[in-house]
Amino acid sequence: MTIEQRPFGRTGHMSSAVIFGGAALGNVDQGTADRVFELLQQYGVNHIDTAASYGDAEERIGPWMDRHRNNFFLATKTGQRDYESAKAEIHRSLERLRTDHVDLLQLHALIHPDEWDQALSPGGALDAAIEARDQGLIRFIGVTGHGWNVAAMHRRSLERFDFDSVLMPWNWLAAHHETYATDFETTVKLCEQRNIAIQTIKSIARGPWAAGISRNHATWYQPLENEEAITTAVQWVLARPQIFLLSVGDVDLLPAVLRAADAEFDLPSDAAMAGMSDRAGLSSIFGL
Repeated sequence: MTIEQRPFGRTGHMSSAVIFGGAALGNVDQGTADRVFELLQQYGVNHIDTAASYGDAEERIGPWMDRHRNNFFLATKTGQRDYESAKAEIHRSLERLRTDHVDLLQLHALIHPDEWDQALSPGGALDAAIEARDQGLIRFIGVTGHGWNVAAMHRRSLERFDFDSVLMPWNWLAAHHETYATDFETTVKLCEQRNIAIQTIKSIARGPWAAGISRNHATWYQPLENEEAITTAVQWVLARPQIFLLSVGDVDLLPAVLRAADAEFDLPSDAAMAGMSDRAGLSSIFGL
């Protein structure tokens, strides 16, 4: 069982089409994390994405790097906006991940105009990332975000700096959002022209947690749980060969995502997707 590999933008790395989302390790013990590692090896996942803000995730991944650093493209994120704080967080991440460098450092959740201006201006987090790249502590620099304005904000970011990757939501519901779908496709086209890696999140988001619903998963949104629905949703995203899918923020749902990506498949039809959406009751996690 080996998930397809794709060129990760201009980095020269062939990454598994499903990137492991380290948020799933934010609140688990090391034994659970090590079982996840075995699962990733089983499916040939060779790209890990985490963040300084994901609880204990970097510390759980660190022991893997002691033995298998060369087997993974390793990415983390800083949510700090000023140079000094971002520099400190980058060094802290390297310590926690037990490595002398990460392959990709991403400016995390850069969607609010004031924070964007601070991070990408002199004395901002971008300066810390560039310095770390010049020092060999990181190899590439990316930008991430959530919300319906993120695709438009990424284009603004790409006007300011030549980022190597972007990360933004994409699923069946997002593809039918009146403004986001157009923004997403415009940003994808720009990234394709400049060979910038395109990462997507929220493939199996069902909707926000409803009042009174027991939160039985670690995801901040209510996820799809039915395996057929998960398979359809994952394969719909991965049918686009230039796009990567970050897995899911819950270790119990991870196997279903990996099984879906490992199977042979064609693009699910609009009718199949619409039927899945109706049965699952998909709704926006970002409001209107």
